[in-house]
Amino acid sequence: MTQEPEETTGQSEVEEVVDAEVVSETEPDGAADAAPSGSSGDSPEGMDADGDGSAGESAEASVEQDLNRLVEEARSQRDEYLQLAQRTKADFDNYRKRMAAESQAQVEKGRLEVVAGIIEAIDNIERVLEAAGIEQTAALEGELPTDAPITEQGVIVSYRDLHSVLRKAGVEAFVSKGEAFDPNLHEALQALPAEGIEPGVVIEEMQKGYSAGDNVIRHARVVVSQ
Repeated sequence: MTQEPEETTGQSEVEEVVDAEVVSETEPDGAADAAPSGSSGDSPEGMDADGDGSAGESAEASVEQDLNRLVEEARSQRDEYLQLAQRTKADFDNYRKRMAAESQAQVEKGRLEVVAGIIEAIDNIERVLEAAGIEQTAALEGELPTDAPITEQGVIVSYRDLHSVLRKAGVEAFVSKGEAFDPNLHEALQALPAEGIEPGVVIEEMQKGYSAGDNVIRHARVVVSQ
């Protein structure tokens, strides 16, 4: 009675050992090592590494293209702004020159208006001198007659002062009598025959002409020989 349990226990141990050997024989050799070795071969991680390298190069090329495009746009804008600045400067220079010319023209116009008024005053004084029998040359360069009436002395002084103003402005009367007729200087009022004088010569000056350098302020009104 006491020996049967011992045989049962021993038989159970033998069966467990046999089962373990059967299980170990059914597993292929190297199965435990197959998975790690396979993972170190063509694994998804290895494929991802190659893919990441290609993607990095593509991204770098894309960034470089974008950078080049931005550089070209910046250069284009720079050229546009430079051209705009140059045009603006040229326009401003032209405007400044135009305003300077207009200002100078206004000054010259005002000066001529003043000169024209002085010349008219001189014309009136010369008529007074002619009526008083006083030569214009004597009135300008001669001594002031102390025995003349005060009004006559005043006319002579005014005549000299007005001529002085014209000289300071660069305006002078030019001589026409005896000179060849020049349409740039003279205005012919009449043509008369004159013995011993060639045609086209100024034989009488009806009104003086004035000039400022090469610019004629007023043409002389003359009578010309024919």
